[in-house]
Amino acid sequence: YLVDSRWFKQWKKYVGFDSWDKYQMGDQNVYPGPIDNSGLLKDGDSQSLKEHLIDELDYILLPTEGWNRLVSWYTLMEGQEPIARKVVEQGMFVKHCKVEVYLTELKLCENGNMNNVVTRRFSKADTIDTIEKEIRKIFNIPGEKETRLWNKYMSNTFEPLNKPDSTIQDAGLYQGQVLVIEQKNEDGTWPRGPSTPKSPGASNFSTLPKISPSLSNNYNNMNNRNVKNSNYCLPSYTAYKNYDYSEPGRHNEQPGLCGLSNLGNTCFMNSAIQCLSNTPPLTEYFLNDKYQEELNFDNPLGMRGEIAKSYAELIKQMWSGKYSYVTPRAFKTQVGRFAPQFSGYQQQDCQELLAFLLDGLHEDLNRIRKKPYIQLKDADGRPDKVVAEEAWENHLKRNDSIIVDIFHGLFKSTLVCPECAKISVTFDPFCYLTLPLPMKKERTLEVYLVRMDPLAKPMQYKVVVPKIGNILDLCTALSALSGVAADKMIVTDIYNHRFHRIFGMDENLSSIMERDDIYVFEIAINRTEDTEQVIIPVCLREKCRHTSYSHSGSSLFGQPFLIAVPRNNTEDKLYNLLLLRMCRYVKTCTESEDTEGSLHCCKDHGINGNGPNGIHEEGSPSEMETDEQDDESSQDQELPSENENSQSEDSVGGDNDSENGLCTEDTCKGQPLTGHKKRLFTFQFNNLGNTDINYIKDDTRHIRFDDRQPRLDERSFLALDWDPELKKRYFDDSAAEDFEKHESVEYKPPKKPFVKLKDCIELFTTKEKLGAEDPWYCPNCKEHQQATKKLDLWSLPPVLVVHLKRFSYSRYMRDKLDTLVDFPINDLDMSEFLINPNAGPCRYNLIAVSNHYGGMGGGHYTAFANNKDDGKWYYFDDSSVSTACEDQIVASTFSYVLFYQRQDTISGTGFFPLDRETKQGASAATGIPLESDEDSNENDNDIENENCMHTN
Repeated sequence: YLVDSRWFKQWKKYVGFDSWDKYQMGDQNVYPGPIDNSGLLKDGDSQSLKEHLIDELDYILLPTEGWNRLVSWYTLMEGQEPIARKVVEQGMFVKHCKVEVYLTELKLCENGNMNNVVTRRFSKADTIDTIEKEIRKIFNIPGEKETRLWNKYMSNTFEPLNKPDSTIQDAGLYQGQVLVIEQKNEDGTWPRGPSTPKSPGASNFSTLPKISPSLSNNYNNMNNRNVKNSNYCLPSYTAYKNYDYSEPGRHNEQPGLCGLSNLGNTCFMNSAIQCLSNTPPLTEYFLNDKYQEELNFDNPLGMRGEIAKSYAELIKQMWSGKYSYVTPRAFKTQVGRFAPQFSGYQQQDCQELLAFLLDGLHEDLNRIRKKPYIQLKDADGRPDKVVAEEAWENHLKRNDSIIVDIFHGLFKSTLVCPECAKISVTFDPFCYLTLPLPMKKERTLEVYLVRMDPLAKPMQYKVVVPKIGNILDLCTALSALSGVAADKMIVTDIYNHRFHRIFGMDENLSSIMERDDIYVFEIAINRTEDTEQVIIPVCLREKCRHTSYSHSGSSLFGQPFLIAVPRNNTEDKLYNLLLLRMCRYVKTCTESEDTEGSLHCCKDHGINGNGPNGIHEEGSPSEMETDEQDDESSQDQELPSENENSQSEDSVGGDNDSENGLCTEDTCKGQPLTGHKKRLFTFQFNNLGNTDINYIKDDTRHIRFDDRQPRLDERSFLALDWDPELKKRYFDDSAAEDFEKHESVEYKPPKKPFVKLKDCIELFTTKEKLGAEDPWYCPNCKEHQQATKKLDLWSLPPVLVVHLKRFSYSRYMRDKLDTLVDFPINDLDMSEFLINPNAGPCRYNLIAVSNHYGGMGGGHYTAFANNKDDGKWYYFDDSSVSTACEDQIVASTFSYVLFYQRQDTISGTGFFPLDRETKQGASAATGIPLESDEDSNENDNDIENENCMHTN
């Protein structure tokens, strides 16, 4: 069961789950109330989850027993349903159990009326039989009626689902898939005819004849095509250099200019495949069937050759020239079986899929049938060249494949112990470079400023703050925009009508998440220096007629607020201060109500006090002196009777009450403040975890704390309890929620200057200190140390894959770096970064780019790629392929993974074939190119023209 993490954190406070929350344990004002999962759900939907939610950050997973206990104690918010999810086993050969947070949404309809579509959600573990039973139930199909189920593609393409025991995962059903149920005719025939294919090429697809529409990019027109020849392929057309759909045979497509249909959040996979497809050495290897003789079916680390075979079939379809888009369902299914993290239809990371594919293809095609055990050695002062050769030879003894030939390089890792200065040098192979980007130093936050002036609406601001900063930085930035002094601000996080958190000035901004509602309150006092006043959090509660709704017989509503009050005060005075604070959205008494003497409320919102913004500050000398006099007059006397107290209260605060719009005998038609007026609300103090503290005796209206009774402090909460009828008549919910927007909300920061790709490479090779959570074990000290670490490039492969690390994660936030990276199309010179003294010129040309548009956890992936046959650039966006120019590719904030091919491996066709006999490795590790037969005996020791690692 899913529980909103914010509700769960509130519950932890209430029960004192963590030691630092013990002081709030049992406090009614941190009582979590009914379980509220509204923050996880799409607006207006009781079951659809928001996209891209993250475990423990957005929600908490609870087992059935734990969920049932919480519901029995706190109930579930009215109108909500439990968010129950199954634990399913994912993967075919590599299996693991996982909570299936996101269900697969299927669209269900009848064959006779496909316009009547009903949406239902199913688990990937549900079977076709389960789905069919649900559809029969939805459309009231009699039990004796024979039915069959179809998987509907496009507008007139159908595939029978005739294996009732198959799961949704095994059947390859994806998000938004349309399923059609068909009922048998009375004469024993089927409306759609026989389900057996009419020809071998039909591959279990059924199609209806359609008149071919005119060529168009319109999606509806694209759907009106027939499927032939392949269970992978959907037909295509070519028009105006934009490749989408057409009937096969009518047009010949340029090989490789083939899109991939989106199966539901699979654009990440499509982008990765397009980049690999346009890597010439790899594609030629599969198109020429060289992979078949190298399939390794017995490798325990491999996938029994299934990934390689499935990938080969897909590549052949994409480069056949018959289709301009194919549907990679079979390949997606194979990937999901071996890598369960990719088995669903949630958005995934393109680079993570690339890493899996390269590793999976390598193990499926590994020429090493039995891997020997190899003892890894440290350099121990030996020359780098010797250690590098040894490391590469050891690597080839266990790893020898087309992937190693094309993508593997070698870098040097140097660790230095801070205690004993021990130096550890190792050489490690890599398949791609993950380059850090210069971190953004700033972030923007949207906050609401609540002024002291009770008539002023909250103002929404957008502030720019240091990414690694504290709350004081936020207040300083907000002060510059609002004019309110930073030391007069208190920053809070409001959630579910209560203060979820009140921040200290030194707390880190990283604890504020993007979805938090941050309210900043302007206060009149210095909370660290003022000893006579205290800032009290106030929340609003509505008394419930049915006390079973919540623990306290009331429910929270509206926005809580902060108020500064004297530590020594009177109940009536406190009531008036609270009423004044809410005067913008608490309606005034009518003349008739006031004449009846029924309510104690403000006559109007006129405020003519002598404090800032027309407010009489709750700490002014006149007010404080009066309180002190009142204290002195009552300390050594018996408490007065109610009537006496009413008269004595008239003198409390003098005429200041009248001047500041607070109720007095004059402003309330001569009615006394106490004893005769019914108030709009009552209030209760909750202090240090104690509930309903009765420091105020029934026979007095004076609030006073002496040594025997604790004074109000920052741990005190004040709850204002409203009768439902009075709330309905006098509390204006709309006015209470109203706010204004500052011009900063519309502000868009200027575009930041770009960084060059070489800057990122330099950052990658910069010395860094290991973190406390990732120490290195020093063999000399026999302890884990925060050593310094430096990576250097020793040799580079024929195809260099560069991953730009745009995504960052922390405990409180996720972020995507939109840094503009400038990278060259041609002549990327990597020689300056190679520390191998034998390495010569090493230049690369760009061949493909994977792009990511959007923010963290979502967005869309596309790809740019250079076609190896015509040398032109194309843009791949799922099933669509169009021409592209170089200006679209470079200096982008969207570029995520770059593919570079070394120039000495490029021929006129864009591919320099790799020779199986020439990749024995030592020369690759040292950067010495293998010599031709003609000059192999000449100048064996000449290393002047040595190049970086290659294997041809």
